[in-house]
Amino acid sequence: MRKCLRNGGIYRSRDGVLLGVCRGIADYYDLSVFWIRLGLVIVFLLSGFWPVIGIYIVAALLMKPRPVKPIENEEEQEFYDSYVNSPKNAAQRLRRKFENLERRIRRMEDKVTGRDYEWERKFNS
Repeated sequence: MRKCLRNGGIYRSRDGVLLGVCRGIADYYDLSVFWIRLGLVIVFLLSGFWPVIGIYIVAALLMKPRPVKPIENEEEQEFYDSYVNSPKNAAQRLRRKFENLERRIRRMEDKVTGRDYEWERKFNS
């Protein structure tokens, strides 16, 4: 799973404590989340409140949430990226795909339920 996530970039974790930034960074670099959080607290104590909070919020806004289902190929990665960037376009893309499937199924049903199909089946037996 980590291999697929690395190819797609860094993601916020869905089970993190506060927006999942630290856990996402820890997962991406294969480190313990404890050390990432400890580093954040040390930087927080040394630099002050606002710089760390600002960077943390910017990181949370820039990082995409980790997909619920692991991404297995490039097509899934492309769809996930399009969904994160524009859910409306992703929904339209899915709608077109299902309309095409429905059209194909109707053609198959028309062929199988038509009179010619039964005659051809009897003739070829």
